[in-house]
Amino acid sequence: MTFSELGVDNDMADALARKNILEPFPIQEQTIPLALTGQDIIGQAKTGTGKTLGFGLPLLQRIGAQPGPGVKALIVVPTRELATQVAQDLEVAAADRDVEVAMIYGGKAYEGQIEQLQNGAQVVVGTPGRLIDLINKRVLSLTGVREMVLDEADKMLDLGFLSDIERLFSVAPTTRHTMLFSATMPAPIVALARRFMTRPIHIRAAAPDEGITQANIKHLIYRAHALDKDETIARILQANGRGKTIIFMRTKRAAAKLLEELRDRGFPAVAVHGDLNQEQRERAMAAFKADKKDIMIATDVAARGIDVNDVTHVINHTIPDDHEAYLHRVGRTGRAGKTGIAVTFVDWADMHKWTLINRALELNQPEPTETYSSSPHLYSELDIAEGTKGRIVSKRPEIAPSERTTHSEPRKRNRSRRRSGNTGHATDQPSARSESAPAEAAGVHDGHGPEHRDGNSAPRRRRRRRSASTPTE
Repeated sequence: MTFSELGVDNDMADALARKNILEPFPIQEQTIPLALTGQDIIGQAKTGTGKTLGFGLPLLQRIGAQPGPGVKALIVVPTRELATQVAQDLEVAAADRDVEVAMIYGGKAYEGQIEQLQNGAQVVVGTPGRLIDLINKRVLSLTGVREMVLDEADKMLDLGFLSDIERLFSVAPTTRHTMLFSATMPAPIVALARRFMTRPIHIRAAAPDEGITQANIKHLIYRAHALDKDETIARILQANGRGKTIIFMRTKRAAAKLLEELRDRGFPAVAVHGDLNQEQRERAMAAFKADKKDIMIATDVAARGIDVNDVTHVINHTIPDDHEAYLHRVGRTGRAGKTGIAVTFVDWADMHKWTLINRALELNQPEPTETYSSSPHLYSELDIAEGTKGRIVSKRPEIAPSERTTHSEPRKRNRSRRRSGNTGHATDQPSARSESAPAEAAGVHDGHGPEHRDGNSAPRRRRRRRSASTPTE
């Protein structure tokens, strides 16, 4: 099956082919033909299954190759990172069309986003908060929207965006084509679909290699001590064959703390969490994707939108809340037919969570192995060389001899002044050392240059008076 056979216009199929995107994923095969007809759709699919093009291609085709200025399509996503990823995928597909895609999200200045809207952007990809903000400022109007998509609706629900989503629906035209995508279908999502969609068809699609992906992941579950986790992680990061690694944290503060700790130990790490501004997050993501840094520390929400195929290790610093969150995390590795390793630390207080996850996923590991950074099984299971410690550089690099001399010289002069009882300027009174050294008394090595040798300085005159010599005046 090809995209053209699904009914996608040739210009978009060709644009995808230039990026070596040739065969549609299962959810794309099921979604695209229906969406092209204007059928409302509820798609149940996880990140990484190809749903962006599943709704993006019909959306672009339905607004036309030259839709004219003004917002014709709105895609609502929970996070900035996902907004960036969705917008980039749409720009690839619409490369040969007169369509501008605008990204609207918090954490960036208003000016650039407002300018895109004023220049006539036809497709808007944004997060609920900033979208509502621009609507309230009367900068963004949804009156011309014909296509509306909610992506990862369950995550928006978790983040408390339900009222914002309802507001967006209320200011959009009632006659529109609507698509909703969610990994799970909790009751509020179902109620949302009933209120704002017209006879939607429910499509559920798994990733093309979902079963293989799980089979390709080695799950290691350790009961670890909180004070030993950083050292254990640092040793895991030196395992043979380790490539890109994502470490999942529960809180923003914990992520920032671990980043500082790993950098101090010499590891090339970056972090993505809610306390960073958008520019910092984009820089971190770009460094990780470009192999400039091979360790990414992330919270669950901030990690939405990380789409990298060559992750070899995932480390759960703290256990996720449920089996779906666990699958979402560990599914970052073992992609595209490759193998991966998922290490999960379980605290004593979280044993009940692991019991439920293990039962739901049938991992057959009911009891996590008690593990310390020095445990022999840690080294053998992760292929860590014997004797490996959790630091690859010294904490304080050795200062070069030339630098030590340069920085210590002023201190020596200060100490000599203190010994002489001097509390004023260096030229007001000679030091004890200069009094006892004839060469310095003659002004040769006192550090003040030629003016002390020509007999015109106050210190030279006072030294001569004490030695009963005749003043030069």
